[in-house]
Amino acid sequence: MSSTPIQKSVPLTCSGHTRPVVHLEFSDLQDDGTYSLLSSCKDGNPMLRDWLGDWVGTFLGHKGAVWCGKLSGSDASIAITGSADFSAKVWDTFTGECLHTFPHNHIVRTVAIDGPGGKVVTGGHEKKVRLFDLARPDGVEYLVDKEGLAHAGTVKSCVWHRNEREGVVSAGEDKVVRWWDTRTLTKTHEMVFTEPITSMERSTGPTGELLTVTSGKEVYFIDAATRQVRKKHTLSVPVSSASLHPTLADRFVAGSSGDGWVRIFDYESGTERELHKGHHGPAHAVSYSPDGELAASGSEDGTIRLWQTWPSKKYGLWT
Repeated sequence: MSSTPIQKSVPLTCSGHTRPVVHLEFSDLQDDGTYSLLSSCKDGNPMLRDWLGDWVGTFLGHKGAVWCGKLSGSDASIAITGSADFSAKVWDTFTGECLHTFPHNHIVRTVAIDGPGGKVVTGGHEKKVRLFDLARPDGVEYLVDKEGLAHAGTVKSCVWHRNEREGVVSAGEDKVVRWWDTRTLTKTHEMVFTEPITSMERSTGPTGELLTVTSGKEVYFIDAATRQVRKKHTLSVPVSSASLHPTLADRFVAGSSGDGWVRIFDYESGTERELHKGHHGPAHAVSYSPDGELAASGSEDGTIRLWQTWPSKKYGLWT
């Protein structure tokens, strides 16, 4: 009896960066079924790509490594980037024009923009979370505790809680995730982890809005609204980044700081379903596209690779 072999995913490689790719952000799915991909890199040149992985443009202006980049909600018309040059910048994604530059006193490691594209938060080595209103870009407010800090260590990640427009979640090197109310500028809740947090991303899907947090070898899926841990898996390798499949929520992709391999795990059991080799260095960042058709990975080797979820399906450049 013969069986049909499982077809392996052959990745598409997106070149252009000259140093390690450290963060990836997909836009929401657009009305025409397409989307955009924003990559952040230590070469200081964040790049925008279309849904096929083709280069659209490079945002020029940073003088140091870009650690994080995020896109606004429905139309992805605004991008925000944070850099080692002690600044965060806001960009028009259609023209490439820099709309605002927000100076900081230290390296900016994370940025986030709300769904409508009107408010921005930043965080980094200052251990503070700054809040900017793009309608009044000269002003700034701070999401900090009584000691004047958001975290006791570097702020590694911030996300905007889409189900509550005024809510921000931050993750720090101090092993703590904190929820903030941007109206009162106060902390509303916190969760403490046992290992340093390496990444935190938000996802929306059939199960609602979740925060995917990686800490050591563990991956947590946390209900953003109730702050309850829905799933927790301990993997065999240290995890640099993870992303939940957006439409099925039955699997998640993970990159590792220990090797250049990209792994797909089962959401319910945590067992490894797929192993993708190709990068020549640690996989720092991973993310699923908003339609779930592919996963992107960014590596120390300076490349982005796109891995098809269903290799037998005709999709994009795999046709």
